[in-house]
Amino acid sequence: MDDERRFGFRRLRGGACGPRLGELRLGARRIPTPAFMPVGTRATVKTLDSRDLERIGAQLILANTYHLYLRPGSHRIARLGGLHRFMDWPGGILTDSGGFQVFSLAAFRKIRPEGIEFRSHLDGSRHFLSPARVLEIQRELDSDIRMVLDVCTPYPAERAQAEAEMELTLRWAAQSRDWWRREASAEAARGALFGIVQGGVHSELRTSCARALVGLDFDGYALGGLSVGEPTEAGQAAIEAACASLPPERPRYLMGVGTPQDILAAVARGIDMFDCVLPTRNARKGTVFTWDGKLVVKNSAFAEDRAPLDASCECLACRHYSRAYLRHLFAVGEMLGGRLATIHSLTFYQQLMERIRAAIAADRFEAFAAETRRRLEGARP
Repeated sequence: MDDERRFGFRRLRGGACGPRLGELRLGARRIPTPAFMPVGTRATVKTLDSRDLERIGAQLILANTYHLYLRPGSHRIARLGGLHRFMDWPGGILTDSGGFQVFSLAAFRKIRPEGIEFRSHLDGSRHFLSPARVLEIQRELDSDIRMVLDVCTPYPAERAQAEAEMELTLRWAAQSRDWWRREASAEAARGALFGIVQGGVHSELRTSCARALVGLDFDGYALGGLSVGEPTEAGQAAIEAACASLPPERPRYLMGVGTPQDILAAVARGIDMFDCVLPTRNARKGTVFTWDGKLVVKNSAFAEDRAPLDASCECLACRHYSRAYLRHLFAVGEMLGGRLATIHSLTFYQQLMERIRAAIAADRFEAFAAETRRRLEGARP
């Protein structure tokens, strides 16, 4: 395997449960954890370019296998040199399996023992994703961290459904691991492979799934099927059950969960990696995250407000522009408003992760989390 793309993880503090400090290795790059990945669904984090992401401090981003497979096509991206070169991104890239996107298109897909048959949301064309095909697509994308195909159980779901879909996820995980072992010696199979823990909100299923995946020996473990409408307490219990059964020396990734409060709760239970569209999606609609809670800058209350979005932030938006100016940009429909708001919210998320890591290192995470929650509950116009 090419040493420049070799994957590794080093646990620096903490164990199976509770807050942890760690370090992902992607070749020469070292990424401290806990870490947040901006979402670049279609090979772009909306409104930003790669230099923006570097200035914000992002080192690892997420791209979407399903969307890139359909457009522009994984074959085309491979011919153009892979996803890093295609989007001129020097950092790490994690690609999901596309399972969640197919899950969200319930009316257009059929789950079979061999894989998932679905119709494209773009033109209605028919496609089939098997565990091996998903990994072949991610090999063409040439990402650093790759996900196995899984079945995302909706909420609510009866235990019998959750168990059946968990078992299918495990069957596909075993097939994916077999494919990876056959291909791992080839240069085309560079990177890491993560298994995905499913089981709905049933803690005993999460435990069973996690233990079975550990037996398959993946490079890391993701927790899927959460933040799909379940009660907060049920989701946190599922996270606890899974983490208690995962090896401390491998990274844990909580997929698609990402309010600041959610991140604090998950870090407390042993999660190392996060992604979520929330900071970028909200920003494009005029709502940003600050250390005193969410701020709806598009509201008329800020029409003459000369203050920055967050006085404690040093991002491009906060250094140079007022709330009044951003409110004006949103009022007249200028794209710059969404861009500046996105820069700020992603900067806030990187700052949040930095402060979380510092608090863990200083053995004061619990106090930091409580203080931060109190600040984030501040009501803003």
